Amino acid sequence: MPVKTNPRKLSGPWAEGYALDLQTTSSTLLGYNSYGHPVFDTQRPPLAELLHRLKNRGDQTAIEPIVDTVEEFVNTWKPRVDAIVPVPPSNTARKRQPVIAVATALSERMGIPLCDSCLSKIKSTGQLKDIFDYSKRAEILTGAFSVDERRTRGRRLLLFDDLYRSGATVSTITNLLIGTGAASAVYLLTLTRTRKLL
Repeated sequence: MPVKTNPRKLSGPWAEGYALDLQTTSSTLLGYNSYGHPVFDTQRPPLAELLHRLKNRGDQTAIEPIVDTVEEFVNTWKPRVDAIVPVPPSNTARKRQPVIAVATALSERMGIPLCDSCLSKIKSTGQLKDIFDYSKRAEILTGAFSVDERRTRGRRLLLFDDLYRSGATVSTITNLLIGTGAASAVYLLTLTRTRKLL
């Protein structure tokens, strides 16, 4: 069953893009645990809570309601796309990648081909979440991705990710898909976005 969302339009080099909801609505520091790590009381919208369960607890039952929610939005939005392209993961340690899992289920549900081989990460960039300067993030991302032009040329692609923070990663990828990859159009959809866009 779909959950309620609050979509926000995202500006960038893509034809049109949206984030379905916030990543968090509030986060209050409660104190520190016995290891000296901060402990927060974090409030999340329903979609972000499902994503948190999937990413941080490995709860595979969260996939179906996430896909229900995305499908409902895409059916209202109606972008004309030929394939779904998931953003390659930055954290490769996970056994099952959440973005790939959701994109695969969405592809099967909606009958839109999944093109997880259209795009690959060829350079390690580490975690970018602690780098707040957009130009620095963009610099780190230079040369980080490779596109399979045979699979993207002339196609209308839905670029799919779990979180929109600054837009540096998806902007880099979009420009690559349109430029080197010669895609005819790129649409962007992310499940969540940060409260404050970098």
